Amino acid sequence: MTNKKPKNVFKQGAISSEFIGESIAKHQTKTSIGAHNIFLGQVRADVIDEKTVAAIEYTAYEDMANTKFDEIREAAFEKFELTCMHIYHSLGTVKAGEICLFVFVSSPRRKVVFKALEYIVEEIKAKAPVFGKEIFEDETHQWKVNS
Repeated sequence: MTNKKPKNVFKQGAISSEFIGESIAKHQTKTSIGAHNIFLGQVRADVIDEKTVAAIEYTAYEDMANTKFDEIREAAFEKFELTCMHIYHSLGTVKAGEICLFVFVSSPRRKVVFKALEYIVEEIKAKAPVFGKEIFEDETHQWKVNS
């Protein structure tokens, strides 16, 4: 295990641009960082069988998900020269156009943050027990398949 404190947090509802901006601003005092990279997952208004997605309702096995996020985080710190890494995922309802996943990585070097961020996001999508129920404009729903 790294000595880095886990930064995995579930947020109720959408992740605000103010929260994202504040998270970035907090790193300005860490002068060993040379590069940051962020991934913002946004709910799409997909049209499926002629129905438009209005929102996604996220649920999770929180203890299992936090354990999986910790494993992903540890693996990322082992594979890449990272200074910081934060994962924030929404729970509850997030409307189309709103942010549901915020991943933020920092490193002394720029090339590292690009590779690390892609690795982390793909691992989250493949392994984290977080589930999305797509809610259509007509209030019907279906369970989302990650792609």
